[in-house]
Amino acid sequence: MATPASNLTRIGLAGLAVMGQNLALNIAEKGFPISVYNRSTNKVDETVERAKNEGNLPLFGFHDPESFVRSIQKPRVIIMLVKAGAPVDQTIKTLSVYMEKGDCIIDGGNEWYENTERREAAMAELGLLYLGMGVSGGEEGARHGPSMMPGGSYEAYKYVEDILLKVSAQVPDSGPCVTYIGKGGSGNFVKMVHNGIEYGDMQLIAEAYDVLKSVGKLSNEELHQVFAEWNKGELLSFLIEITADIFTIKDDKADGYLVDKVLDKTGMKGTGKWTVQQAADLSIAAPTIEASLDSRFLSGLKEERTEAAKIFKAAGINDILADQAVDKKTLIDDVRKALYASKICSYAQGMNLIRAKSIEKGWDLNLGELARIWKGGCIIRAIFLDRIKKAYDRNPDLANLLVDPEFAKEIIERQSAWRRVVCLAINSGISTPGMSVSLAYFDSYRRGRLPANLVQAQRDYFGAHTYERIDMPGSFHTEWFKLANQSKM
Repeated sequence: MATPASNLTRIGLAGLAVMGQNLALNIAEKGFPISVYNRSTNKVDETVERAKNEGNLPLFGFHDPESFVRSIQKPRVIIMLVKAGAPVDQTIKTLSVYMEKGDCIIDGGNEWYENTERREAAMAELGLLYLGMGVSGGEEGARHGPSMMPGGSYEAYKYVEDILLKVSAQVPDSGPCVTYIGKGGSGNFVKMVHNGIEYGDMQLIAEAYDVLKSVGKLSNEELHQVFAEWNKGELLSFLIEITADIFTIKDDKADGYLVDKVLDKTGMKGTGKWTVQQAADLSIAAPTIEASLDSRFLSGLKEERTEAAKIFKAAGINDILADQAVDKKTLIDDVRKALYASKICSYAQGMNLIRAKSIEKGWDLNLGELARIWKGGCIIRAIFLDRIKKAYDRNPDLANLLVDPEFAKEIIERQSAWRRVVCLAINSGISTPGMSVSLAYFDSYRRGRLPANLVQAQRDYFGAHTYERIDMPGSFHTEWFKLANQSKM
């Protein structure tokens, strides 16, 4: 279906997998005529058919790149939604030959931020503008309103601001879930950390489920009720909502519930790993996010774990060490508090990582604004983000979310329950790595003195790395070995 020559479209979209199709239909539904293109033409026809069936939307399909590019009004704006890496470079190469100075390409995939910065520089040499835009919300979000994180050329952002403001998720009290993030690859970086926080959130929820099911012996019906109830309070969020839903789905291929038939092996695309690598590079402690990644690695060792279970069972160590007598109501309340407190730590780590990168790159990112655009559309959307926004509004230079007066109060009120849950899990032989390291992160951060003095003394002993003192300025080295030998004489 081609556009008449005199009737050019407002924007183009290349890459029509599910996310691409849904975002294109969303743009068309908001009143912006859109051209679409895909290397395999059946996807183009499929999208055109969907547009017809979903309300005769102003969407026009093209089977070749030249007619696709020429169908868009100038300055042309084309969103790409293709697999990160080489396919992005290939798509740019295919399209840019038909584009003209002042036109703009937007990469809407989960791309490594440095690739975006490389491409922005290469495009600038051709006179083209470039944006790297994180898009969160999955298939549903793309179709009905995602959270969008565009970074790169501000001029390019202004070309499409009117579209993004309408297409993104709309939150009644705080507006569209999109903002210009900053220069360079900042949009991709922020989306990457968003995904890292998402890993942490999902792991913590899985641990809450494990404790309630394995120790509390809650049925799927009870778990559904618990999570549905939690979704009415402080934990109100997309992930808690879908978790409650999952517990209601019966298996259509056998008896029982589907969740119990799902293989306990978690996949991943790579953004969580990138987040952990960046945290290490920037010396930012992100143990909750790291624990969630390690848990995915361990889940992948299904065959090894099955064999290990047999070996330890033969030695008298069962999956659950011992049945603990627990009061269900108290346990449910304690787990809710532990989950919330751990969640604060996970978000604190993510925000600290974004701030550290922003300082390193001179991006000048606004953490409160990021919390605002995550309130709707995205996978980590939660009522809790409103509190985070307010914390950064109160103090843009907040060192850590843990010391915001409101969050500090909430953690103080929940820490006893948090400790009870972690101890109960340990004594039952259930791993709660996310909750445990979140608690350790909190306990380390709140202590004025840590045993790091001994580690530094060891470093000076074997490697003459020197140390500082608490009572006088300067750098010191001690001949520990010599002194220790003298004292042994």
